Amino acid sequence: MGVAKTIRQGNLGKRTLRLAEKDGRFYGLADGKICAEGDDADRVWLQLHDEAGKSDPRYFGYPGARSRFLKFFPNGFHSDGYANQERNYKLAAKNKLEAAAPLEEALTGSGFGEAVLSVYRATNMLSPFEKTKLQEVFRGSSADAVIQAAAAFAKNADKASLVRLENTLKPFDSAKWTVATYLPYLWLPEQHMFLKPEVTKDYAARVGHPFASIYEARLNFDVYASLLELVDRTTDELDDLKPRDGIDIQSFIWVVGDYQENREDIYT
Repeated sequence: MGVAKTIRQGNLGKRTLRLAEKDGRFYGLADGKICAEGDDADRVWLQLHDEAGKSDPRYFGYPGARSRFLKFFPNGFHSDGYANQERNYKLAAKNKLEAAAPLEEALTGSGFGEAVLSVYRATNMLSPFEKTKLQEVFRGSSADAVIQAAAAFAKNADKASLVRLENTLKPFDSAKWTVATYLPYLWLPEQHMFLKPEVTKDYAARVGHPFASIYEARLNFDVYASLLELVDRTTDELDDLKPRDGIDIQSFIWVVGDYQENREDIYT
């Protein structure tokens, strides 16, 4: 028999998680106690988070998330109530961006600042304070650099392109997840996700996903990769509801994570 070897470690809230391998089999341990095991390392790691997440008082898992979403939108993603409340205004913003600053042109083009600023203003997804600060970004000499960096990140999301985007936004104190992910999300909602930190962390805690503990305010690519993993997992869990893209998944996260016990509104 071999000796167990730790191959991955992390935290979920106050719990310490560890993935170990011994004789070709993988074991997931939470605070030293085995909670999952199997032959696939990634699957065991996910199962470990699922089990460890249950100790969070906010946890209700993906079934609970689905139930909460359907409480407000009983007919799911493909209903007039959902479209009118959550999807249509985001699609309108997407269409406005595509018309004013198409992705391929934004990669190297110039003069899109005012049009892009109007796209940020077209939704309530950023706070009024954030939108006000963006006037300096998109009405100044750095507008082209910021838009080109956002387009490059949308086209090829990696550490280098995120650092480039961060560096263009830092002088304006706008290197925030909401600002950085907004345009890529609207350009390519099949590949990207808009990150509203608090509500997304809350959602992740409720379904037991590691994003809840990995998150940090700094534009760290590992955080974004974890967000996309959360999106993929959520999409798989909602397969029968047929979410179309990141717009649907972001709406789902918002409805579930914006947890207010006294909400009564139901949209059919």
